[in-house]
Amino acid sequence: MIILDPLIRIISLALTIYVYMVIASAILSWLVHFGVINTRNQFVSMAGEFLWRLTEPALRPIRRFMPSLGGIDISPIILILIIYFIQMVLERILFALYQSGL
Repeated sequence: MIILDPLIRIISLALTIYVYMVIASAILSWLVHFGVINTRNQFVSMAGEFLWRLTEPALRPIRRFMPSLGGIDISPIILILIIYFIQMVLERILFALYQSGL
C-alpha cells in the first residue's frame, strides 16, 4: 500500500497528461489541415512532429480496426475513452485497497 498508492496516482496523472497531448495533437492537425497555421514555421513543425511521435503509436492500432467514416478520424476520441476506462479501473483498485485496510 505504501508504494502502490503513489504508483497508481502517478500512472493516473501520466494518463491525464497523455489525454491532453492527444487533444493537442488533434487540434494541431485540424489547424494545419484548414490552413490556420503553417507547418513551414519551425516551431509549429517541431511541435507537430513531437505530438505526432507521441500519439501516433497509440492511435495507429485503433485506426487499423476502425471502419472508414468518410475522412473523419475519431481514433483520438476512442483513445481518450480507453484511457478514461483505465483510470477508472485504477481508481477502483485504489478504493478497494483502502477498503481492505492494506
